[in-house]
Amino acid sequence: MKRLLGNPLVGTIFRVILAFVFLYAGGIKLLEDHGARDAIMAYRLIPPSFAPVLGYVLPLVEIGLGLLLLVGLFVKEAGLASAIVMFLFIIGIASVWIRGYSIDCGCFGGGGDISPEGRSTRYAIEIVRDAVFTLMGYWLYRWPSTLIALEK
Repeated sequence: MKRLLGNPLVGTIFRVILAFVFLYAGGIKLLEDHGARDAIMAYRLIPPSFAPVLGYVLPLVEIGLGLLLLVGLFVKEAGLASAIVMFLFIIGIASVWIRGYSIDCGCFGGGGDISPEGRSTRYAIEIVRDAVFTLMGYWLYRWPSTLIALEK
C-alpha cells in the first residue's frame, strides 16, 4: 500500500483524468447560449440574479483548472481547488435530491428541470462519480509530485 500512496504515476493518471473532465465540462458549458445559467438556476441555491454571472464564471474556472492540471502547473493548489469544486457539486446534487427536485445536473452541459423518472439512481451515480473526482483532487493536493509536468 505504501508503494501506491504518493506514486507519481497514479498522480499523473489522476491529473490527466481531472484535466479532461474539467476541460470537457467547462468547454461544453462555455459553448452553450447561456453558459451554465439554466443548470445553476435549477439548483435553486443562489439568487437568480447571480446565475448569469456564475453561469459564465464556472466554465472559465473549470477550463482554468483543467489547463493547470493538464500541463502540471500548481498541481497541489489545482488539486485542492478541484477537490473543493467537486465537493461543492456533491453538496448541490445532494441538496436537490433531498429537497425533491428533479434536475439534470448540468455537469457536462445542458441542465435544468426534467421529469422525475430515475431521479434517485441518477443522483446517486452523480454523487459517487463526483466523490471519486474529489478524492483524485485530494490525492493531488496530498501528493502533488507527478510525471510529465511543468512543475517538479
